[in-house]
Amino acid sequence: MTRQFSPARRTKEGEADGPTSLEVVEAFDEFMMAFEAFKEANDERLAQIESRVSADVVTTEKMERINRALDEHKRLVDGLVLKSRRPHLSGERAEVSASSLQHKAAFEGYVRHGAESGLRSLEAKAMSVGSDPDGGYLVPEETEREIGRLLSHASPIRAIAGVREISGSVYKKPFAITGPATGWVAETTARSTPTDSSTLAELSFPAMELYAMPAATQTLLDDSAVNIDEWIAQEVQVAFAEQEGAAFVSGDGTNKPTGFLAYTSVAEASWEWGKLGYVATGVDGAFPASDPSDALIDLVYALKAGYRQNATWVMNRRVQGEIRKIKDADGNYIWQPAAQAGGVASLLNFPIAEAEDMPDIASDTTSIAFGDFRRGYLVVDRLGVRVLRDPYSSKPYVLFYTTKRVGGGVQDFDAIKLMKFGTA
Repeated sequence: MTRQFSPARRTKEGEADGPTSLEVVEAFDEFMMAFEAFKEANDERLAQIESRVSADVVTTEKMERINRALDEHKRLVDGLVLKSRRPHLSGERAEVSASSLQHKAAFEGYVRHGAESGLRSLEAKAMSVGSDPDGGYLVPEETEREIGRLLSHASPIRAIAGVREISGSVYKKPFAITGPATGWVAETTARSTPTDSSTLAELSFPAMELYAMPAATQTLLDDSAVNIDEWIAQEVQVAFAEQEGAAFVSGDGTNKPTGFLAYTSVAEASWEWGKLGYVATGVDGAFPASDPSDALIDLVYALKAGYRQNATWVMNRRVQGEIRKIKDADGNYIWQPAAQAGGVASLLNFPIAEAEDMPDIASDTTSIAFGDFRRGYLVVDRLGVRVLRDPYSSKPYVLFYTTKRVGGGVQDFDAIKLMKFGTA
């Protein structure tokens, strides 16, 4: 008998308290029930295909409905876990310098009431603390850290990539394409024949300006109970994460980071430095009908062993929904849910990062990436988040033009491999 389950529960907006551990456990239990129901429906569909050549329409629709509900349950569990772990910016810190407290107080006066004298005074003492009013003022370090923390949860590629903070506008990194210059020699043997020198390439990662413009009413700003630092961090998080997510995947490098899918891709047999290798499924716009898991296994072993240790799958939820239906030669599902609330799903025992900006499965698309993104892709953050208060452009609302500088690009072209849904 097919298991019945209710749609994913939603928490109330604006709850004063975070979710309890019991709520997280209950939500995760419902997610696991949904996955079991999905497997039952898919097994029924596969049995119908074997006996009738095609699956019953009702069974297929039921399976797709459960598949969508499974995604909804996963989003709910992830949201509850994130809320339960969220710290309060207003909490006490063990050690806070006098200058940090002064900066925080001056910044709050600027945001709430437009008072610039405090920040101007700090700027006169240390040019690194603030900038001119036309460019806005730097937010306190505590707010900048909270924005970075929220982005690491909301931006899937940032969460798995290497991240480097810089103080300039460009980060340049030399990279040895052929590996280091090394050789074997006996202790007393003359070094008459030098080893071959390594070939170096210089990678450049410029930091581009990313902006968001949250709006507030003066009533909200006058409310002393509202934590201004936390409010700004949460308001810009979604806007920054959405823009970053798209750029890190497919950005063209013009006034934005260069996404890993924007680089030239070639068949793995023809791989060379500066390009990403791909493995083709052999079927235009689909997995092979017979043994589809073999294509994924081929992609895993296209990656060198040194990179596989920390490798991650990257795909969107619709591609992940298709992979949930696939079994291996022994009849086991190759996609597995997280073992606990707050964990990540796995495919062939490697974790999955769900990036909605990855393309859907279609003719000749590279819809799946696999690799060690911490070594393969670099995110560059220029220190400092600036805020410019604008009470004039959208009266009666006060706009906060918030900017940060971000760059990104592939730093090791051998660490990331792609799956192409095509014949070659």
